[in-house]
Amino acid sequence: MTALSPLFGRAEFSDLPGWAEADLGLALAAFRRSAERFLAGEVATGRLGIDAEAFRPAAEVALSSADALAFFETAFRPARIAASATDAAARGFCTGYYEPEVEASLVETERFRFPLYAPPADLVKVDNVSRPVGLDPYFRFARRRPDGMLDEYPDRAAIEAGFLKGRGLEIAWLDNPVDAFFIHIQGSARLSLPDGRRIRVTYAAKTGHPFTAIGRSLVAEGELTLAEADMDGIRGWLAAYPTRVRALLDRNRSFIFFREAPVEDESLGPVAAAKVPLTPMASIAVDRELHTFGLPIFIDAASLVLDGAPFRRLMIAQDTGSAILGPARADIFVGSGFEAGRAAGRVRHPGDFYALLPAALWQRLAS
Repeated sequence: MTALSPLFGRAEFSDLPGWAEADLGLALAAFRRSAERFLAGEVATGRLGIDAEAFRPAAEVALSSADALAFFETAFRPARIAASATDAAARGFCTGYYEPEVEASLVETERFRFPLYAPPADLVKVDNVSRPVGLDPYFRFARRRPDGMLDEYPDRAAIEAGFLKGRGLEIAWLDNPVDAFFIHIQGSARLSLPDGRRIRVTYAAKTGHPFTAIGRSLVAEGELTLAEADMDGIRGWLAAYPTRVRALLDRNRSFIFFREAPVEDESLGPVAAAKVPLTPMASIAVDRELHTFGLPIFIDAASLVLDGAPFRRLMIAQDTGSAILGPARADIFVGSGFEAGRAAGRVRHPGDFYALLPAALWQRLAS
């Protein structure tokens, strides 16, 4: 049995600000989608020690439960998640993400010239066993050269300069390189085609290079203030300085590859890292190395106002992201489309995190 991290500390539901008033219906619907994964034994336990197998009783009940409050209070007990092992006052942090909706074409035209790519055949996953000597341990993907050896995959600048051109990997073309870049950041998109059809692209793989936040670069260089460096501010800067766009985007060497997927339910987001569709305002991305997908986490971020109220919500860990690192770190899936994007781009708020642990695990915590 995996040891529980000392970052967890016992709490009671009465310790969770706003718990009694919270609308838990969306969280229950989202948890039900993860329940099937728990019951199939398809969830890996993260390094914080939240055993996936311990969720089986709650998963069985969730599929038939109608009362969200009764379900969560019966199946789980809360535990505070410390943001730092050395700083008791440290708080967690929330950002937001969304699913863009843009116009696109399945063929290259004079207007649609900026492609989204499927994974190339020479891109391979690597781990601690297969990773070649000299390749940074951060990399989970590499390039298989013609001689069979593995090497670092070319970065964003090389790919945008034509490294993949002519291989037939283009899924769709967009009319704006900035839209393509933000789709890379978000990891998925809904594409509206000229014939009226709508398709979705979702994350399939990446080059492996570390992610660099271009907003942070603009702040560091005095181009934007921290308050201005939300999505609207970054897009405004890119529109004001078109000759500097390519150089700035290429600073983020990470490059994402996609797969095509249908839009089956307009109310849900894409199928994400936990292999279930995301539920707007109920799914979060977490550090997948630490957390166990499907874990309910109550977030108290009173300074964040979404949907007209302070953000005190129960969320379900169902996705991950390169920049989402640490035990008390969450990226909130706000939804799809332009307005969701504007809201998501403004989320940069501290918060307190409480994991809802299956009762058997909670009993193992120090009082």
